[in-house]
Amino acid sequence: MPLVSVRGVSKIFANGIQALDGVSLDIEAGEFLSVLGPSGCGKSTLLRLIAGLVPASAGTIEWPAGKPDIGFVFQEPTLMPWATALANVALPLKLAGVGRGEREARAAEALGHVGLAGFERTWPRELSGGMKMRVSIARALVTAPRLLLMDEPFAALDEITRHRLNADLLALWEQSRFTVVFVTHSVFESVFLSQRIAVMAARPGRIVSDLAITAPYPRIEAFRTSPDYAAHCRLTSARLGEAMAA
Repeated sequence: MPLVSVRGVSKIFANGIQALDGVSLDIEAGEFLSVLGPSGCGKSTLLRLIAGLVPASAGTIEWPAGKPDIGFVFQEPTLMPWATALANVALPLKLAGVGRGEREARAAEALGHVGLAGFERTWPRELSGGMKMRVSIARALVTAPRLLLMDEPFAALDEITRHRLNADLLALWEQSRFTVVFVTHSVFESVFLSQRIAVMAARPGRIVSDLAITAPYPRIEAFRTSPDYAAHCRLTSARLGEAMAA
């Protein structure tokens, strides 16, 4: 039984632009799925439809076992500049009516899980781009969601920071096995992270390939230079090329 089933979903915006056309996708509980495609192919729109942030124009999004708690990490950290890292992470708990003591304890624990123990009282302006994104991830995970939606969260970061956060995200996922849907336009990132990659073509957005990445976990940095990684990257690149030509 999938956690969520996307069935024939299309999205046409008010200006007449069709972002998605007949997208169908099953997402299994506990899996790490990347959605890969060129800019403008509707990846972010698909993520927002799953989250319930925008309605579909056609088709359905089904939750066979009931809709779970969802965490969402956007392309930008979107932190409140007037609040500390701890207060930013605690915000979803505050909105849910959790008492101050409990929410601060849980927020501090979440910051520790993303490698920011000791930075609880730090202001966003004092943090690097990678650290801000860690705070954003901690905020998404503080409610212990079963589904984590991530919209190109590392796209604006330098390669060294991006690789480090890729590894840290996998460590968190392996520890807790929440479900991840990760939007990216990087072949290399999608292969390193994922169990499965859904490749999208644009205008209008649709899924044209579904690839299994069979390399075992944990995936350490050495995996990036392995023949297995190179082979998966070649195949994924070829499928992405076909999608862009479709």
